[in-house]
Amino acid sequence: MVKGANVGLTTLSEDVGSVMVSLGWSSTTGEGDADVSVLLLDGDGKVRSDVDFCFYNNPVAGNGSVQLLGKTPTADGSEDRISFDLDAVPQEIEKVVVAASRYAGSRFGDLDDLRLTLADSAGDGLVRFAVEGADDVSAVIFGELYRRSGEWKFRAVGQGYASGLAGLATDYGVDIDDDAEQDGPERDGPESSGPEQDGPEPERPGHDTSEQPAATGQDGPERPARVPAQTRGSDPAGLSAPAAPRAAAEPEPAGPAPVPKPARRPRTAKKKVTLPRTAKKSLADNDTWRTARLFPVPALKSDRERETRATSVVLSVMAQVPEFGRRLTAGFGAPAGRMETFTEVTLPHGESPRRPDGVVRVERAGKLWTALVETKTNGNALKPDQVQAYMDIAARRGYEAVITLSNDVALEGSPLVDVRIDRRRKHKVALWHLSWAEVVHQAQMLIRHEGVGNAAHAWLLQELLQYLQHENSGCHGFQNMGAAWVPVRRGIDDETLCRGDARALEVIENWERLVRQVCLRLGGELGQKVLPVQRARRGSDPGARRAELADHLCEQGRLSAEIRIEGTPGVLAITADLRTGKLRTSIEVPATEPGYPLSRAKRLVRRLSEAPADLHIETLVGGEGAGPRGTLERLRPEPADILPKDGAQMTGFRLSLFKGMGNGRGSAETGFIRSVDEAVDRFHAQVVAHLEAPVP
Repeated sequence: MVKGANVGLTTLSEDVGSVMVSLGWSSTTGEGDADVSVLLLDGDGKVRSDVDFCFYNNPVAGNGSVQLLGKTPTADGSEDRISFDLDAVPQEIEKVVVAASRYAGSRFGDLDDLRLTLADSAGDGLVRFAVEGADDVSAVIFGELYRRSGEWKFRAVGQGYASGLAGLATDYGVDIDDDAEQDGPERDGPESSGPEQDGPEPERPGHDTSEQPAATGQDGPERPARVPAQTRGSDPAGLSAPAAPRAAAEPEPAGPAPVPKPARRPRTAKKKVTLPRTAKKSLADNDTWRTARLFPVPALKSDRERETRATSVVLSVMAQVPEFGRRLTAGFGAPAGRMETFTEVTLPHGESPRRPDGVVRVERAGKLWTALVETKTNGNALKPDQVQAYMDIAARRGYEAVITLSNDVALEGSPLVDVRIDRRRKHKVALWHLSWAEVVHQAQMLIRHEGVGNAAHAWLLQELLQYLQHENSGCHGFQNMGAAWVPVRRGIDDETLCRGDARALEVIENWERLVRQVCLRLGGELGQKVLPVQRARRGSDPGARRAELADHLCEQGRLSAEIRIEGTPGVLAITADLRTGKLRTSIEVPATEPGYPLSRAKRLVRRLSEAPADLHIETLVGGEGAGPRGTLERLRPEPADILPKDGAQMTGFRLSLFKGMGNGRGSAETGFIRSVDEAVDRFHAQVVAHLEAPVP
């Protein structure tokens, strides 16, 4: 679509009762990011109350009809996904505005390929809109969903706000703290605080432009730009902080002082229950007393028993803990409603009935959404013929989705199971995959960081985690680098591995799966966004990107990846050198703090007082030259040794730790996967965590 065009959703698909909107962008540095927000507006173009403002501190709005699902990595960056249950949007809501904002003074000009995509409940893409001309703004309205004659339409907007999220929210009726307006940093830019006003778009085939709002003339009075403070890590522009009184612009008149009207405030959800990380002191006599568990696992002996138990455990908790069930199904196009789950259901299929491992059914406003579930545990792979049969059954019975659940991790452009889609069928069925690692991640985020509705729900999720993380459950996530791992390592040692070798491509795909799982695990433990960084060219094909990385593996013998952890000063790099058997974890810290070079070096060494003595520190300098380097142990008494000797400009520091690499393809104590997990955990806990703390 082009800017200003609009289209009815029902003209594009029949499955638009719920839709998925994705906002995406890419960054050459891998560090650029933005926050997504959604505003639900009534007939007056305003929010009914501040709870209709959906942002990262209030991720669910409209009685659950709108939910922010967080970021998902893509081939050339990441996407923020938003689930819309359009059938459940309150009737008073006439328009839904989808926007994004940057923070800490950043502008959208630092990001590339700003785009919005909209998919139906079957996962089929319906709309793509590329946003252009947003270089000098810190907030952008990507698009709008609005009602017209009882149907939902989408309008491509692409309008910018110089004053960021606070200015955008205020224009739509959200109350912002007054002191934020006074204390915010000045920002120069050609945009006003309100949206851009474009002239009417010409008529375009296939798009209805008659319903666009009339453009305002250029001669009217320009609104003064609001520049509220906007900080990352708490609330934008103090969106949930107490309000401060506005400074009086002139003396107040005599007489009784007017009673100030209490300001409405964007509120997060009601207080949630989380569980402490450390358990209470046990009342048991000794360690041989085992705590009674809701979901016991020691008796599990066969893969069939593990699959049956795991399916029943997860589906039952999904049905009993609404926040958890909604987290796992919203990304699959399910509506927000009453959920029931079933196991071992028998469904007719020719002469031999089929029994999927589970069924998820959601009821909303008298309509049913149904998904069949196929589960695998341990290293068992999904069977294409099984999944194909469930897709055919779902299509015949009018079900919406088939969900596969296993330890494998799906990659973009590389489906785990190839299924045949009968295009002649009017009803479409979506095929989705969920990793056990994702299930664990969502449970951790809820009970450790974000909270659930009550203590009983938190306890249920804790029991689920205990079950999934038990060594006998079979739900351990990606745990095997594949059959090609050993031959590729030997080929690199013998220098017999050639470009184009299919085994190298398999190793690259499994390396990407492992990195994504590392991000899920670390993000669940920290309660922060942790995403892999893809530095591919914009619009590049994922398969071509992986083939290029496979050729580099054949030539250089190294696997490399980068992950971005929210709140850290740089990108954490992981390099596995298969020639030397060494794992390197590193981060580049820019030297942006004020002061002389020696002062910066001393501050860095002081900040790393608890870091390992074998930490390698390298000074980064401008140009092509290399700066001095040394271990932290040597630099502690003499920080000046890290300063460039030839007068070169110091631009930052690279901090690195080295560790031996596991040889095995699995996750045993001597396996490669275990060694990567341990290297990342050690580096974050002993190095990166200290970089986040303020320097004394």
